[in-house]
Amino acid sequence: MTFDFWTLGFQAVNVLVLVWLLHRFFWKPVSAMITTRQATAASMLEEAGVKRSEAEAALAEAANKLAALAAEREAMLATARTDSDATRDTLLSAAQAEVETLRDTAKAARVLAAGTLKANAMDEAQGLALTIAGKLMARLDGPATDAAFLNWLVKGLGALTDVERTALAGVELEVVSAANQDSTAQDRIAKAIADALGASAALTFRSDPALIAGHEIHSAHFSLRNSWRADLDRIAAALAKKGDLSDAG
Repeated sequence: MTFDFWTLGFQAVNVLVLVWLLHRFFWKPVSAMITTRQATAASMLEEAGVKRSEAEAALAEAANKLAALAAEREAMLATARTDSDATRDTLLSAAQAEVETLRDTAKAARVLAAGTLKANAMDEAQGLALTIAGKLMARLDGPATDAAFLNWLVKGLGALTDVERTALAGVELEVVSAANQDSTAQDRIAKAIADALGASAALTFRSDPALIAGHEIHSAHFSLRNSWRADLDRIAAALAKKGDLSDAG
């Protein structure tokens, strides 16, 4: 076997030229492209990590605000009860003193005066509670308060039995809110109710400023009161129960 050194030399030169061309016009651009894409991917991963941290921080802050709002609501209700009780006790003491004064004159007049004084006392106590509620509501953040009441509404539906929730999902429900709800808010409320009931429900919406704050659900045979007005009504009922004036003696 013989070798043609000239041919071998030319082939070696061709290989070297090919390697040089590949290195200059192929490997360098490809390497630069790979490096650029790696840098871009690293930047995107870093940005995604930052956004994820921001999202987690926002969720944590929202949870803290919701917890703080719940605590503030309980504190405000406790304050309203305390102030109403104090006013009721003062007014009822005055009414009782008046009843004692009238006792020696005429029983009928005494009973009438006691009933009138009691009604006035309860009206003043409820009026004070409404005044306190209005002032406290002015300090609260509207969207946060709305979200808190929606959360309590969902908890109220969750406390129902499976049979009750299934029955509600099959009837038309009226959602009454303290303020007008736009289409986005209505969709949010509808989704929350559907998740709580386990099925979509036929909903109609209307507003009633008398609720002060919150959302309520009503149907022909069901009512779920979840509003500031409902809380005040419960306080008023408790005051009325405690404040019965005796006609004995």
